[in-house]
Amino acid sequence: MIDTYKTYLAADRSLTLEEMEQLHGDIISEMGNDPDALELYQELAVTATRYIAFRSQWFLWSRAEKTDRDSSRTACHNSLIVKFNQLARYLRLQGHEAAWRETLGHEEEDPYNRKRIGDFGCYLAFVNSLCAR
Repeated sequence: MIDTYKTYLAADRSLTLEEMEQLHGDIISEMGNDPDALELYQELAVTATRYIAFRSQWFLWSRAEKTDRDSSRTACHNSLIVKFNQLARYLRLQGHEAAWRETLGHEEEDPYNRKRIGDFGCYLAFVNSLCAR
């Protein structure tokens, strides 16, 4: 079976491209030209790019490769969540709402929010990849 965007949309807690675009726009708007926020965003983008490399290859790997790389993938996913949290915390300290972070959700509230956060990280890497042409 070949997956499509429609396959993704049918999954629990998925985000549409339009929703991800809105969240991304909210982040960019709140960061403005703040050098510390931009540095945190850069760290987030680096981590998202590392994470998408794991996720994009998941279906291509053998069971043995998945077993071998699963702990690294999980650690990278954890790091991605931390980077989102750091950026949101900083923006809140600067007086912004960072409502985008609540929209992504927290895994303590629903385990699927972990996947949702990963999805959005992949979106950031996707946008960066398209813009790097």
